[in-house]
Amino acid sequence: MRSRRLEQSFLHRRRPRLARAHPQRPFQRRSPVRPIQRGDATLHNVTVGDDCCIENIRGYIAGYEIGGRTLIENVDVIVTEPGSSFGNGVEVSVLNETGGREVVITDILGAQTAYMMAMYRHRPVLTEKLREMALGYAESRRSDTGHIGDGVTIRNTGAITSVQIGDACTINGAGRLHNGSINSKPEAPVLVGYGVVAEDFILSSGSRVEDNTTLTRCFVGQACRLGHGYSASDSLFFSNCQGENGEACAIFAGPFTVTHHKSTLLIAGMFSFMNAGSGSNQSNHMYKLGPIHQGILERGAKTASDSYILWPSRVGAFSLVMGRHVTHSDTTSLPFSYIIEQNNATYLVPGVNLRSVGTIRDAQKWPRRDKRTDPDRLDLINYNLLSPYTIQKMFKGIKLLKNLQYASGILSEEYAYHSTKIRNRSLVKGIGYYEMAITKFLGNSLISRLGEKTYTSDAQMQAALAPDTAVGKGDWADISGLIAPKSEIAALMNAIEKGEVATAEAVNAAFREMHAHYYSYEWTWAYERFAEFFGIDPARMTRSEAVDIIRRWQTAVTDLDRMLYEDARKEFSLASMTGFGADGSREIKEKDFENVRGDFESNAFVKAVLTHIEVKNALGEDAIARLQAE
Repeated sequence: MRSRRLEQSFLHRRRPRLARAHPQRPFQRRSPVRPIQRGDATLHNVTVGDDCCIENIRGYIAGYEIGGRTLIENVDVIVTEPGSSFGNGVEVSVLNETGGREVVITDILGAQTAYMMAMYRHRPVLTEKLREMALGYAESRRSDTGHIGDGVTIRNTGAITSVQIGDACTINGAGRLHNGSINSKPEAPVLVGYGVVAEDFILSSGSRVEDNTTLTRCFVGQACRLGHGYSASDSLFFSNCQGENGEACAIFAGPFTVTHHKSTLLIAGMFSFMNAGSGSNQSNHMYKLGPIHQGILERGAKTASDSYILWPSRVGAFSLVMGRHVTHSDTTSLPFSYIIEQNNATYLVPGVNLRSVGTIRDAQKWPRRDKRTDPDRLDLINYNLLSPYTIQKMFKGIKLLKNLQYASGILSEEYAYHSTKIRNRSLVKGIGYYEMAITKFLGNSLISRLGEKTYTSDAQMQAALAPDTAVGKGDWADISGLIAPKSEIAALMNAIEKGEVATAEAVNAAFREMHAHYYSYEWTWAYERFAEFFGIDPARMTRSEAVDIIRRWQTAVTDLDRMLYEDARKEFSLASMTGFGADGSREIKEKDFENVRGDFESNAFVKAVLTHIEVKNALGEDAIARLQAE
């Protein structure tokens, strides 16, 4: 009898979606007269779609439009407070807990817009314009009525107040949700799981937040995963971030920021493509004026277990931090480095991460781990390991290291740089690593530009090499995943300040335009570097000079791959076998290791490195043959 009553009460309704307490007594949408009670569900100012089931509502549902095929059961209360903007317009105090870098979150916030809003405070007109755009969007979302989409499941949940819930969303066992938007879509559904408590938040499509996660004033980007008791306040998480067990406070987590450990605290920092080791911590105040300090780990930087950094500090791209560091170093001009604590001092090993298997493995896995299924992607992500952004730093790094060598003497045992120490041998090798990487990048760019054409004259080749655009010259920036010329970023900022770009949607479109033209801009930048690095003007480059550059490129690629090969071999050394074959001899240890990990030569990554050498050499020989055609 009970199930039949529910079917009669809640199923097979037709829009205009008038819910009925009794077949002869309809109630109108948003009726001001009285709530309508249906046994164990009380609805007030509610419309209900077709094929819904609503039961066991301990309090009531008020101020909502409920789509079709939705199940709501065992819920305390679902209500929209008057004038709610559903998390849109909330100001998140990233990087500086005391304020000054607030980002206004909205449903359509992208990593690039947030970066501009937080980091370009030296342009107050720009900041205010961006803020006005975000608040204008929030105002457009303001309503007295919330929306629960089609195909939604809400079960075993506490209070839901002023939360917009998109199609195909599942909320199961959440504790309390207040003032937020869950932007679920059928192609990218959102899951909110057991014990979740969230206040002043936005969850983007494809995200999962579960297992007692607590969020306060947070934006969670597309395909993010937060769980296992993770706690975050005043933080932004953009595409494909993962947070488990630990804690975040006032962080700007760009794409692919990952932390898995209970002992890890990320605070007042900017990160992207980052993996935080267990026990990684930072301090954002020195007990003077409060938590006012901030730090940046540029793209691809990683922290080892038990690392500690005292902000302010800045770590260069694709660098590894090991140990405790309290000297406020800045290694932005020396990417791909190790930053190591030794005898209470910070030592810098420049460029060494270019030969690390871990770095290459990370670069390969990020595109594969992009879990976004929403065709409307909010964040623009460039995955390139070598780009104008990182190569420009290597040019600066070579100049910097040579200047240190000149100033302190070529025979000095150690060199001091920005509160770090660099050993002589590390400095010399660092110059060599950077030169190999620059050769590899410029050679890649040249071969890509030449394409599969055959060139029978120098003039024909020179015409093919001429850039398509003047955009791309000068310095480049990494705008939280987007790599673009600073000139284009500046042009966009000017347009925003003048009111020529006046909506959040238009800002996103401008960033998409930059992203779409990346390779054209990249070639313009690379074209300018040939004279600086090789001493060859590309406008007058001969085919024989191009062949010489390709030969040098082949050597650089092979040398770097051989370093990766040898680095991978360390993972199969006898020392790495410690703990295997626990009760046997060395022979048993080796056999146990091989059965668990495989042997070196059959390892997938090792084989890929050897294949890469063969493929690149063949590519070079093919390009040379087409340049030497008559």
